[in-house]
Amino acid sequence: MLLEDRTIEEFVKPICRAVKAAGGRALLVGGLVRDCLIAKLLSISNLLQKVRDLDLEVYGIETERLRTIVAAFGRVNEVGESFSVYKLSIRRNSARLEIDVSLPRSESKVGRGHRGFKIQGDPYMSYQQAARRRDFTINAILYDPLTDELIDPYDGIGDIRRRLIRMVDAQTFVDDSLRVLRAMVFAARFEFAIDPETAALCRRIPLDDLPHERIWMEFEKLFLRAQKPSVGLRVALQLAVVNKLFPELAILSEGAFWELTLNALDVAARLTENLSRARRLTVMLAVLCLYLAEEANDVTASVLGLLDKFNLHRIGGYRVRQQVCRLVTNRYKVVQLAKGSDGEYRRLARLCDLELLYLVAKAESLAACGEASAQEAFWERVKALGLEAGAPRPILLGRHLLELGLKPGRKVGEIASAVYEMQLDGQISTFEEAVDAASRMLKG
Repeated sequence: MLLEDRTIEEFVKPICRAVKAAGGRALLVGGLVRDCLIAKLLSISNLLQKVRDLDLEVYGIETERLRTIVAAFGRVNEVGESFSVYKLSIRRNSARLEIDVSLPRSESKVGRGHRGFKIQGDPYMSYQQAARRRDFTINAILYDPLTDELIDPYDGIGDIRRRLIRMVDAQTFVDDSLRVLRAMVFAARFEFAIDPETAALCRRIPLDDLPHERIWMEFEKLFLRAQKPSVGLRVALQLAVVNKLFPELAILSEGAFWELTLNALDVAARLTENLSRARRLTVMLAVLCLYLAEEANDVTASVLGLLDKFNLHRIGGYRVRQQVCRLVTNRYKVVQLAKGSDGEYRRLARLCDLELLYLVAKAESLAACGEASAQEAFWERVKALGLEAGAPRPILLGRHLLELGLKPGRKVGEIASAVYEMQLDGQISTFEEAVDAASRMLKG
């Protein structure tokens, strides 16, 4: 069996049996089938993750009958007017599964952008016709969970064995410019080459209709899912993505710092595997931007210019944009503070997430010279000072000064800041010491 998974057995096969009983056929399509085949044929186990989202394509069943069948298994939301996608949500105890159950369909370009498509569902479409709308052959493979049969109208299995990203159909491929970026991501995730004809067509496709959010969506996948993001950036250069979307990187690619950037990204991908999504992406973006300053005089402007291409500011409340700029501009301090004071470390913690600063500097150093002893010493010092979670909070606040009798005004902020500076330098460590210091300032 291609898919020997409890989720498939408990959730998917019952739907397939119900469809079969009604005279139709339900086939799994999309990423799960592709990833399982790659894992099996190429012995790459790290592609397989817990099954949570699936796509079932149902043949031989009319729309209304299909909805009735699907609704028997869970809560259903319907998407589309001229076609039907039933978003089925199944919950059993702590288990949750989202399944998109849809009719086979065709897509034709009628407008600009990723929404400019006319989509038509047809339950009696052939497998080959239905698969023609797919982007790459490795994504156009269908699988029958009941019979363990694979349907592969465009030799996607052959391309997996050849480790090749190849378009399904040149006429339909050009309808969606996002496919150029998807080629970049798949090449990096699976470390596949791009078919020459596919690459040539990608280079001819304009990318000016892609919104910032769609561009970022693909680059986020590149940074989070590829063990070697460098492969994707090399492909992005090959497919003219860099030249069309990121002139800053195009300039960088012409110099010696390009290879350093690519190597550092691969190192950073390994170093950040256990970080949260927002913090991991912050490190990856900072590493991508490390050497932009070497090609431009204004570091911050260069970094912000690149981040603007993604329209990226925050992720889940985390200030990605701010941190990326600060990590890039302050990374040299990791080495410079080898003999720095405790106060300098605490002040740096006010500016940067010191763990991320350490990881950015370590990735850069390992990529450049293969060692990072100075970065390790920096991190040990950070931990010794208890700064992993950030700078210490002020002991003395403005309200405390008001309670001491100071009237509201600028003086409150000035004294509170001065006392905090003393705290950062280690001159005070208790509330009593802070109050005493403030009292002396008031008298003075």
